[in-house]
Amino acid sequence: MGKKSKIVLISGPTASGKTRFALSIAKKIRGEIINADSMQVYREFKILTARPDIKEQKKIKHHLYGFLSIKKNFSTGEWLKLALKKIKEIQKKNKIPILVGGTGLYFKVLIDGMVKIPKISTKKRKNVINLQKKIGQTRFYQKLVKLDPAIKSIINANDVQRSIRAYEVKKFTKKSLLAWYKNTKPIFINEDFIKIYIDCPRDVLLERINIRTKKMLLGGIKEVKKIKSIKVPEVNSSNKIIGITEIKNLLEKKVNKEQTIENIVIKTRQYAKRQATWARGKMKNWITVSALDTKLSLKNLFN
Repeated sequence: MGKKSKIVLISGPTASGKTRFALSIAKKIRGEIINADSMQVYREFKILTARPDIKEQKKIKHHLYGFLSIKKNFSTGEWLKLALKKIKEIQKKNKIPILVGGTGLYFKVLIDGMVKIPKISTKKRKNVINLQKKIGQTRFYQKLVKLDPAIKSIINANDVQRSIRAYEVKKFTKKSLLAWYKNTKPIFINEDFIKIYIDCPRDVLLERINIRTKKMLLGGIKEVKKIKSIKVPEVNSSNKIIGITEIKNLLEKKVNKEQTIENIVIKTRQYAKRQATWARGKMKNWITVSALDTKLSLKNLFN
């Protein structure tokens, strides 16, 4: 099958060099880039989400970056709908779609299909949201696990949005999210994809995270200052952006700059570890590329 019929997927932990690698591929194979990172959709946070800069976006056409306000919630299903539309548009131009990002769930629904869960009424959904707010995330997650023990394998204890979704699905459909996932139908066949995972040695990745955090702090402070007056619902996915809470604490003089950098670094390392764990379980059949030698990998993959 020729390259023109392929869809290129690029994943890897944060700070592994996905953006640069995607640009190199796009130049070589006449591709256009589609965002597959759930935090880089937000307009207000270019620096804290490490969105591709304007120069990079001018060289190669980019899609689904910075188009949404943090006041809006954004689901995996909404992303999939937009991504499929962009894939078709790019293929019509005889170019190659290149999806790049660190959100494993986005790649999962693109490859395996989106779960079709019966609609749950707004009233019922609000009741679950109010329950979570009333008892807090720690107790709410405990209730979720008691209701649906298997859910621990796919949802982190701190993930408010997905915890609420899993709870409402189990409570009102009487079936676990995991059970619904098993009933999904793929949109594409496996041969449609070139799936690439960028692996980075731990010490190198940690150093990159440290350097990037120090570089982004000043710009991140400016971004957080601009949104201080915006009310964002607690369940919105934009609340997961690493750095917002830490910089708010800095602005409120609860911590100093050094502590802020350290706190952001710790959270980013934890996130990178979760991404790597996901990849070990869900991306076993992906082509692994070393972050230390992407030029050689590019030559071998796209000759």
